[in-house]
Amino acid sequence: MENNYKAGDIVYVVYRNPHTYDVANVQEAAVVHNPEYPGELALFLYETYFPLDDNIAIYASEGEAERAYNDTFGGAAESEGELW
Repeated sequence: MENNYKAGDIVYVVYRNPHTYDVANVQEAAVVHNPEYPGELALFLYETYFPLDDNIAIYASEGEAERAYNDTFGGAAESEGELW
């Protein structure tokens, strides 16, 4: 995955509730140094580290993430959960 992220960047992801599959929202996440894999970056969201890879749709702005959410789910982002 080619990206220009650096530790300290703030990005946005669509986070899906793991208990209620149809509930999701746009969440702010931080790009950080991965404590488990030195030299790699990770997303830090809800006190959890997620791999910074192609399996997570990452957006530079909240507006861009909300447009992607609306295109996919057809409505305003709401609630909390699992990364989309």
